[in-house]
Amino acid sequence: MQNKTKTQTALTLKSTSLAVAACLILVGCAGDMQDLNQFVETTKGKYQGSVDPLPQIEPYQNYVYNAFNRRDPFTEPVAEAPVAETAGGPQPDTQRRKEPLEFFPLDSLSMVGTMQQSGQVWGLIKDPEATIHRVQPGNHAGENYGEIIRISDDGIDLLEIVPDGLGAWIEREISLSLGEE
Repeated sequence: MQNKTKTQTALTLKSTSLAVAACLILVGCAGDMQDLNQFVETTKGKYQGSVDPLPQIEPYQNYVYNAFNRRDPFTEPVAEAPVAETAGGPQPDTQRRKEPLEFFPLDSLSMVGTMQQSGQVWGLIKDPEATIHRVQPGNHAGENYGEIIRISDDGIDLLEIVPDGLGAWIEREISLSLGEE
């Protein structure tokens, strides 16, 4: 029994001393805080922040499309009447049946070689679908009515008929070189 009493007394003494220490700490904090208040006021005075005012937002102005004699931009354009052809200028043959290489742009075709058969020189052209076509002068290739005019060991020369932008057609010579891919 004496053991229990000693233990209880020791616990009571410890808790009492702990409570007294806590009170002393709190009393020490309750001192004069004027120096702290003065420091806060001087700091507020030195570092004044400023925020720019919000920009003025202008109200939206509606735009009314008043092009009375022009086409509505949201409808399909009407096909214009064909421009009169210039006399004596080159003209593509639009009635001719297209050859297989005319369905590909010329820059997607590549010359892969030549071959000779019965004294006739043939050019070999690969299309984008990796099909090899055998061509000779007079065949057509490319989307601009290109006609093959010459085949050599290092290239195939074509004569294209392209629109000049003014309603007429012009001819231009272009080549496919061997090994261009």
